[in-house]
Amino acid sequence: MTAEDHRGNADPGDDAGAEGTVLQTLARGLSVLEAVAERNGSATPKSLARQLGLKQATCYHLLRTLRAEGYVIRLPGGQFDVGPRGLALGKNLSARTAPSPDIAAILARLHNKTGETAYVCGWFHGTILHQQVISGQQSLIVKNLDVGYVGNMHARASCQAILAYLPTSRVTTMFEGTPLTKLTDNTIGTFDDLLEELGTIRRREYALDIEAFAIDVCCVAAPFFDPSGAPAGSFTVSVPVSRFARARGSLVKEVREAGAMATHLLRTGRLSPPGVTPPSEAAAE
Repeated sequence: MTAEDHRGNADPGDDAGAEGTVLQTLARGLSVLEAVAERNGSATPKSLARQLGLKQATCYHLLRTLRAEGYVIRLPGGQFDVGPRGLALGKNLSARTAPSPDIAAILARLHNKTGETAYVCGWFHGTILHQQVISGQQSLIVKNLDVGYVGNMHARASCQAILAYLPTSRVTTMFEGTPLTKLTDNTIGTFDDLLEELGTIRRREYALDIEAFAIDVCCVAAPFFDPSGAPAGSFTVSVPVSRFARARGSLVKEVREAGAMATHLLRTGRLSPPGVTPPSEAAAE
C-alpha cells in the first residue's frame, strides 16, 4: 500500500497527519458552494473564479459537479444559486444551531425596542457561534458576519461579553500565544490587552466594540447565564458610528434587559418582560 493509499483510508476523526488528508478539490468545491450562497442568485463562473482565485475552467468543472449532485442550480440567465440539497444542508445546520424560540423572542423584542440590527450568539462545540440576526430598519451591512460565523472572537463585543465571564484559565488556553488579527486600528492585538478589556467588561457588565471589528460599526453586547452561573450567550446591537454617541445609553439599557430576561428564562423556565408577572404565577398567588 502506498503512502497516498494510506492517507486516503485514514480515519476522518483522526487529527494525526490531518494536513496530508486535505483534498484540495473538495475544499475548492466547498468554497464555490459558499460563494454561490453569498451571491443570492448572481454568481457566474467568471465572477466566482475571480473571487476565489481559481481558473475559470476549474470553476466550471466544480459547478457542474455541484449541479449534478443538486447542491447548486443554473438559472435561466446563466447565473448559479443554491440548489435543493444545498438548501437542505443549510436548513439542517440552522435547526441544530438556532436559538430556542424563547431566546429568539427576546431577540425580536431587542430589535423592536431599538430599531437597530440585533443578534444573538451562543456556545456550539466549544466556540461562540453567531446564531441569529434581525436587520435594522436602517441599512447596516457588516461584511462576513453571517449566521454561523465563529471567527475573530477577540474583536467582537458579542464574544467578549461571554469571554469575560469564563475562567481565566480557559481564556488563556484559547488565546495565549495565538495571533490576534488586527482587523482595524481599534482591534485588540495582544493577549494582555484582551485580558484587560475582559476585566473592564466584568466591571461595567457589558461589552463595547468601537470600530474594532469593522470600520464605521459600533456594537454593544450583554451576556446571559445558565442556571449554574456560566455564560450561555449574548445579545448585541450594532449601529453606525454616526448614531452611536446619542444612542449608546439606550442601547446599553436594552441589551442588558435582554440579557437579564434570557438569564431569568434559563433559570426559571419562564419568559416574561421585566416587571411583568406571568399569568400562571399571578393565579398561584
